[in-house]
Amino acid sequence: MIMKKHRSTFILLCLSFVLASCSALCTTKYSVPPKPAQCLPDFPYQDGWYGADGAYSIALDERRTLWLFGDTFVSEDKDRKDRIGMEVLLGTTLAVSTCSENAAFKIQYHLKKKNGKFFSSFGENEWLWPQDPFIANGVLYIPLLVIQVLPDAQPPFNFKVAGHKIARIKDFQADNPHLWPVDYLDWTHAIAPGIEALATTSVLHENYIYFYPLYRQTKDSINISGNILARIATDYLDKPADGLEYWTDHGWQKKVKPGEAKIIFPVGISEMSIRYHASDEQWLAVYLSPENRGHQLLYQTAPSPEGPWSSPAALIEAIAEVNPASPLYHPQSFCYAGKEHRQFTNSRNLVVTYVCNSSEDIASQESFLRKNLFLYRPQVLNIRR
Repeated sequence: MIMKKHRSTFILLCLSFVLASCSALCTTKYSVPPKPAQCLPDFPYQDGWYGADGAYSIALDERRTLWLFGDTFVSEDKDRKDRIGMEVLLGTTLAVSTCSENAAFKIQYHLKKKNGKFFSSFGENEWLWPQDPFIANGVLYIPLLVIQVLPDAQPPFNFKVAGHKIARIKDFQADNPHLWPVDYLDWTHAIAPGIEALATTSVLHENYIYFYPLYRQTKDSINISGNILARIATDYLDKPADGLEYWTDHGWQKKVKPGEAKIIFPVGISEMSIRYHASDEQWLAVYLSPENRGHQLLYQTAPSPEGPWSSPAALIEAIAEVNPASPLYHPQSFCYAGKEHRQFTNSRNLVVTYVCNSSEDIASQESFLRKNLFLYRPQVLNIRR
């Protein structure tokens, strides 16, 4: 997610990269097949969309998948070869994809416009970044981070997560998502102190929604950080203060104290996926390592959402964009937002995306990010199991 001139660089620098490093990795279990055999996502530059991060997805039905992106490069010009002079839309943009009978992937970006100007799909008067959506009782919920600029602070820490909202969509049948009726649930004051990003991933399991919040607190002058586990019964989504629970040393509790919070992923992950694989009877977590500028795509498994979780292991050996031996490398690039897209996965393959960004000043029209369209665009990996 990107910010305009004099605002900041990117939230991942402060939400993930400053946290503790990963534990030792296990032997790689996966390989990348040379030719995909199923419908695979792709993100062409069209419909005014010229790159974004996030790339959370959810299957709306058997035909359609909704994609959610963060801050987005937008332009009325077709067939652009760079982003020089291009506008950055701050907030959230949407796309809907389908797969044809012959496994052809098709995506349409839906950019919201008013009076010739691009707007975020959610919160015209607020800066909202998307997190992992979920469907419960036939209703679509899209968690959103409320971002606030800190004008007197120095980049890259001149902003903060100021709140948490959820877009609630009871009818999402229309082909154009901007025709869906939306109302907002404000969860800001219902969430425990120390949670910086609630829905890094969302899981529906046995009438509960499980979240793995990015958490940071201080106890007795000791900093505690990582991803904890929270849940809420689906019947309480409109009254979170009564329904949210946290996994602690004493089981599920309505409140969480820094010394009692169960740290599920100590490395601290701001975006990830956790999905159930029935064929393995395992939950699978996929994320990009925050260490070394996001150099490795990792996975962990568990028999239940609470764990116990296996040690991190590599899905692939290295991310090219931060590998000095790769022609895609640039010294200011970093990568994040690794996640699996379960609706495209089968028993033989995992379909995973990640995004690479740059710590350069986005206002510089000569930056590597603006000159190179391959950066700041979801990259797709079809990984053989």
